[in-house]
Amino acid sequence: MNIAEKLRKATSPLFTFELVPPLKGKGIDAIYKSIDNLLEFNPAYINMTSHAADIQYKTLPDGSIQRRVVHKRPSSVAASVAIKYKYNIEVVPHIICSGMDREETENLLIDLNFLEIDNLFVLRGDPQKGSRVFIPKEDGHAHTTDLMEQVNNMNRGIYLDDTLKSPQVTHFSMGVACYPEKHLEAPNMETDIAFLKKKVELGAEYAVTQMFFDNEKYKQFVRRCRQEGINIPIVPGIKPIASVRDLSLLPQTFNIDLPEDLVKALSACKNNDEARQVGVEWSIMQAKDLKAFGVPSLHFYTLGASDNVRQVCQAVY
Repeated sequence: MNIAEKLRKATSPLFTFELVPPLKGKGIDAIYKSIDNLLEFNPAYINMTSHAADIQYKTLPDGSIQRRVVHKRPSSVAASVAIKYKYNIEVVPHIICSGMDREETENLLIDLNFLEIDNLFVLRGDPQKGSRVFIPKEDGHAHTTDLMEQVNNMNRGIYLDDTLKSPQVTHFSMGVACYPEKHLEAPNMETDIAFLKKKVELGAEYAVTQMFFDNEKYKQFVRRCRQEGINIPIVPGIKPIASVRDLSLLPQTFNIDLPEDLVKALSACKNNDEARQVGVEWSIMQAKDLKAFGVPSLHFYTLGASDNVRQVCQAVY
């Protein structure tokens, strides 16, 4: 069953969460531990993030500069497959424009098709580290919508090599991201919602929001989307605050506002343990209110840690 069907058929809000592939050189045990910690809440699916390579420059002894392409995390494919077949849970890998050309994207999609992973979460991805402007790889995609077009072509049996005879038609289903407080690069909310509408026209079957901490902004965003004819499920993304540093880090990184009450509570914390508990309590409040609003699912951003998400779920599910 594709993810959109699960969301539409749910009689109460589903539970889903996002994981990050392990750093290069690390095993998958930490991921299994995070999943084991949350299994009792019956996750409907798990998202697996994808990360483009970094470009690093090293000065050699002779004074010349060496350019290196460094993958700090492995592909999301292997981790996704390992999780799917160990736990019999649907896994949704992120497919990104960043760091990929069209040929590499096609080969990745072929691998996923072979592995019977048909649910994709399609994103542009972040700009290269140190850059404020997104620059696609040569012959890569500059926008999520361009990447979606390639997925749609494969769903019609159209591959980059037009000499193929009777190529297999794929059956990918796509989810996309959306932004209740608008994307950092969007000039205004009207433009951002127009981009989301274009994604829906290209086949996006559901959307998951960027994390937010003010439920009213999510509710206003959903109402506005409905007014614009965007009727796909819009899943709220929740991240429990985990440290005092999040007070400044999250707004800078994700272009989001923190409500005044949350800022006051975090500012009064003497250490990260106190801040973590504030984060759990705030997320519980958010989750209960969103359930009452009638959301199709609650999606949690774990960033590799699941203990605080577990505390939230114990109070909500």
